[in-house]
Amino acid sequence: MSTAYPLLRVDKRFCGPPTSANGGYICGLVADAIGRLVTVRLSAPPPLDADMIVMDGPEGTWVVQHGDTRVAEARPATLDELVVPAPVSYVEALDAALHGPSDPAEHPCPGCFVCGPLRPRGDGLRLFAGPVPDRDIVATGWLPTADMALADGKIAPAFIAAALDCPGFQSLRTGRQPWLLGEYTCRIDRRVHVDEPCVIVGWKVESKGRKSIVGTALYDEGGELCAVARGLWIQPKPPEG
Repeated sequence: MSTAYPLLRVDKRFCGPPTSANGGYICGLVADAIGRLVTVRLSAPPPLDADMIVMDGPEGTWVVQHGDTRVAEARPATLDELVVPAPVSYVEALDAALHGPSDPAEHPCPGCFVCGPLRPRGDGLRLFAGPVPDRDIVATGWLPTADMALADGKIAPAFIAAALDCPGFQSLRTGRQPWLLGEYTCRIDRRVHVDEPCVIVGWKVESKGRKSIVGTALYDEGGELCAVARGLWIQPKPPEG
């Protein structure tokens, strides 16, 4: 007997590229609907303002469909092998963000809900993770707002997954070169509260050809690890001709 999962729908506010959802946000929605730690593989641009359905797939997997289009697949996951770096302080993270990718002219996706510099304060998250001196990581501060909270006053899982998405890409420091999120896994150990000062760090795990694996971690102001994620980013092939 198939399990009934909630419909997924992404408001246009939560875009990555102008016409599709932010990758971390939709992956967070998928994981929350399934109710366990999964790796989500994106196979088509997740649509905005459109219903997507989650269904059981073969051999303990799940699929996400929009009409006849398979948007994503999910499989059980673990993040035990991901080595997480020590945090920086909230003040250090804010200072690093001053040197992050905040110039719209040099940004690959300036309207992104998470990292787009064209998004005004209160609309986008504006997370510009910049380099931390003497460490091979990037960092930014994050102060979650009330519009992202559930009734318990804690931030909804999809927004935590979104916040951990782009700082991983920013650790690659590729400038205007567009990349695509191929796979994403986010484990939330503690949902943070509204107005709780948070630190997000990102780092590169490895690169092979056009693919790079990155890690991100979310800490509270006291240095407690609250969430961790791994992303696989893919550099599109250049156009022929």
